[in-house]
Amino acid sequence: MSTYDAIIVGSGPAGIFAARELIKNNELNILLIEKGSTVEKRKCPISVDANSCINCNPCSIMSGWGGAGAFSDGKLTLTTEFGGWLDSYIGKEKLQHLINYVDEIYVNHGAPDRVFGTNDEVVEDLVQRISKSNLKLIPAKIRHMGTENTLNVLKNMKKDLEKKITIKTGEFVEELLIKENKVYGVKTKKDTYYSEIIVCAPGRDGAEWFFDQAQKNNLKLSNNQVDIGVRVEIPAITLKEFTDSIWEPKIIYYSKKFDDIVRTFCVNPNGYVVMENTNNVVTVNGHAFADSKNKSTNTNFALLLSQEFTEPFDKPILYGRFIASLANMLSGSIIVQRYGDLKRGRRSTYNRIKKGIVEPTLKGAVPGDLSLVLPHRYMVGIKECLEALDKAIPGVASDHTLLYGIEAKFYSARPKLDNSLKTEIDGLWAIGDGAGVTRGLIQASVSGVIAARSILDKKDEAN
Repeated sequence: MSTYDAIIVGSGPAGIFAARELIKNNELNILLIEKGSTVEKRKCPISVDANSCINCNPCSIMSGWGGAGAFSDGKLTLTTEFGGWLDSYIGKEKLQHLINYVDEIYVNHGAPDRVFGTNDEVVEDLVQRISKSNLKLIPAKIRHMGTENTLNVLKNMKKDLEKKITIKTGEFVEELLIKENKVYGVKTKKDTYYSEIIVCAPGRDGAEWFFDQAQKNNLKLSNNQVDIGVRVEIPAITLKEFTDSIWEPKIIYYSKKFDDIVRTFCVNPNGYVVMENTNNVVTVNGHAFADSKNKSTNTNFALLLSQEFTEPFDKPILYGRFIASLANMLSGSIIVQRYGDLKRGRRSTYNRIKKGIVEPTLKGAVPGDLSLVLPHRYMVGIKECLEALDKAIPGVASDHTLLYGIEAKFYSARPKLDNSLKTEIDGLWAIGDGAGVTRGLIQASVSGVIAARSILDKKDEAN
């Protein structure tokens, strides 16, 4: 029988930081289980010899040591204003303290020293300029690691942890073992492991799994929003003034027709558009390298419309997956369309894309028509936002601007949690993006620290 003091499900930033904090008590025997591969073995075949997703199971981009953020461009957002909802559990002051704490750990493991958005005078000028176009720029300090540096940081963290805990990769947790409202272990396809403390850190790829486990065990859930939209690709020079100063401009727009929130997300200066596979649905994302040798001439960013659902509908993840799957159905993978073609009500073709001044960085995308995929409400919000951005940043809504779809961010329905992120089931904590409490590297990392410190406190009380 394999028995542990604590079991962590998922090795994304939430799971990694939970494990790091728990090893402060050297007496604890900790197991971390991950369905994907170790960081050294994570490799997407698309980048080598394929033009479209071949549905690897599990997807190496979405699963494995480091989670879905391992192949992102590694932005550490050093603010409480976005990136999750942890402030509602612990307050902004404590959250900022913990953000600084985990940021220091990233730096100690190889994250670059440079932080963007520190020149208050420049930031204020950009804020005012944006506001004249009915847009809101949220200032933030951002540490950009770059895709290659992010992987190195994750390797360094793994090197530290594997000496002190048991790590099992390539092993999928089929179910949580719960009896009389108390956890006592987890069951995988290979074995059963026992513990009275379970930390669920499933990540975005595990959001659907966590939702199923929560429903099965009668956890009260509140629906989170689903974010659906497109990834925009423009010449890097268009956004250079913003990206040079603040790296990632977080811009919010309220659509005139529906009053929906549309926001920019995951800006990648001189970056690349990429595919990712979430449970056999192919969506689009982006990343950027820190090394100038690997930079493209384009900048890409997501434009997402946030939608919250009310009763009786309770399946926002399924809704987002359905829309993304329509794009897969029409194109076989990802659709790309010139904005000029979209405005004129026509699909893009290979020839029209080739004539454009923006060369696609995602070579496997198929020219098509996004209006056949996105619901009217989303399409209206995205068009309105692009036109507003163009007034503040000329060139964003050029006819040559490329739109890739679909981009979707799936967040699990959030269970009822106390201020230590503990569920109503005795011994079960839920953390990170997959549990619906965060949406980004920094707050996911912080959530792991919060849960681990709570567990250590309980251990101290018991002793």
